[in-house]
Amino acid sequence: MDHEETRALYDRQMRLGARPDGPGSRVERDGAVVRLTGPAHAWNAVLWSGLDETDADAVIAEQVRHFTALGRPFEWKVYGHDRPADLPARLLAAGFTAEDQETLMVAEAATLPTAVALPEGVELVAVTDEAGVRLVTEVHDRAFGGDSSHIGRQLLDQLAGTPDTVAAVVAMAGDEPVSAARLELYSGTDFAGLWGGGTVEPWRGKGLYRALVAFRTRIAVERGHRFVQVDAADTSRPILQRLGFTALTTTTPYVYDPERA
Repeated sequence: MDHEETRALYDRQMRLGARPDGPGSRVERDGAVVRLTGPAHAWNAVLWSGLDETDADAVIAEQVRHFTALGRPFEWKVYGHDRPADLPARLLAAGFTAEDQETLMVAEAATLPTAVALPEGVELVAVTDEAGVRLVTEVHDRAFGGDSSHIGRQLLDQLAGTPDTVAAVVAMAGDEPVSAARLELYSGTDFAGLWGGGTVEPWRGKGLYRALVAFRTRIAVERGHRFVQVDAADTSRPILQRLGFTALTTTTPYVYDPERA
């Protein structure tokens, strides 16, 4: 894999060429910015920007005005190679809050293992309805802490309105959901995205994360996607490296909430 070429392809297809991620969301191109605007429970974000030292502050202020007028908190997704180099500092000065940095990792889907190995007594169940979505959010609440109801609403929107763009799965140990994840299928691109892989604490270290990667990779290959990508936390990065994923850059969410500001 040519890292520079793959990163440029990712920027071109997934950021500059972004598509709405669910019903009610729209991609808007506002000068040097590509942003996603949607319902309050959806992901509202700046996906790409082409700024320099002369216009960055004015463009940041304009995006704050746009989302504040809608009453929407939003995320400015900053990648390690974005410009200007002091963009993070400018966002902080404008009232944004930085969340945890992650690593954008990519692998050729055809090179990854797709055989699903599960602990005894565990089975994978495809999520297709509201009951399944409740299991996913239960796992996320237990695995990551906090309230994952907004993820559940987004997933329900996708399953109802654009089912070809998403696949979700939950690992069940009897009647207990113990791990869950989803696959975002970006039609017309080389990429499929692995999101939300989480396992409840008593079941960690038993291979469920790897099993969910394999399960979703198989779907991505069947759907004709060349790459699978992950915004990897520090906890999952070593597992992904062992599977064959490569780090392309970092990504950090900078969040602006009009109510808090």
